[in-house]
Amino acid sequence: MTDRGARMPEAAGGPVRHVPVLAREVLDTLSPRPGGLYLDGTFGAGGYTRAILEAAPDLRVLALDRDPEAIAAGQALVAAMNGRLVLAQERFGDLESVASGHGFLPLDGVVLDIGVSSMQLDDAERGFSFRFDGPLDMRMEKAGESAADLVNGMEEGPLADLIYRYGEERRSRGIARAIVAARKGARIETTKQLADIVSKVVWQSPDGIHPATRTFQALRIAVNDELGELERALEASERALAPGGRLVVVTFHSLEDRIVKRFLTERAGREAAPSRHAPALERGAATFTLVNRKPLTAQHDELAANPRARSAKLRAAERTTAPAAPAPDASPRAKKKGR
Repeated sequence: MTDRGARMPEAAGGPVRHVPVLAREVLDTLSPRPGGLYLDGTFGAGGYTRAILEAAPDLRVLALDRDPEAIAAGQALVAAMNGRLVLAQERFGDLESVASGHGFLPLDGVVLDIGVSSMQLDDAERGFSFRFDGPLDMRMEKAGESAADLVNGMEEGPLADLIYRYGEERRSRGIARAIVAARKGARIETTKQLADIVSKVVWQSPDGIHPATRTFQALRIAVNDELGELERALEASERALAPGGRLVVVTFHSLEDRIVKRFLTERAGREAAPSRHAPALERGAATFTLVNRKPLTAQHDELAANPRARSAKLRAAERTTAPAAPAPDASPRAKKKGR
């Protein structure tokens, strides 16, 4: 599973402020400046947003989140910022149009922290984690098809393909077969039911990773179209950022990181070589320059405080003056809805 932050332990006077993963690195890389316009595409508990707002006077932040619970919890911060923070329940794949609607274009910086938040993981009723028994849901927006709908409705072959593609699970065929056999007796409705089914097919790994980890990841990604949203957000950021504006992305697993790495490499003007013996391929005018050629990762002190940060990688790039690729006529999601 992935995670967008850590809920810190209780202290005198109440809970310690939520600290997102790689907070220092994100802020240093973004380099917020007074009067700037910034977008936090994954508000969560507001850790990055608050840090950006506190970094310089007079700057403004537009923060997005798909989760209505995150939006409701963030209203106190909105009130405290006296007009410097706008909070909207939106997908970050739509960040360009949302920023335009709120008068935030062009942007001086975009931060994307990909994956599920610690608040979602720790709430059994949201169904994101096998650590708690709860409804098999996983919907960030609390709308649309749930993980239970997929598990109980998909045919064995497509279900196996989904688990393999999004979970990189080698035992996907066996897992899908076991799910189909189990649901013949009764509908699979809870996280514990699914975790128990998977655990009978996948053995516990030596590193202690739960057997159901990859299957739960795959279903969550599919339910929320996470990789599609990431691709749309990267392209929208290219169009929305002003020259000199920075795009900072934190990922938590290889599928996300590969998408970000490929996008930034291509937009920086060099595509990956077909082999290590061939030169990199040149492309059109670079729309980004890489800020860090190798991803930044959590330091020892952060890993000690928050083990969930172990898989986090930060990649960043700065917008050039080259024109961005034009926006598509409509996103696949919009076309599917007939908009």
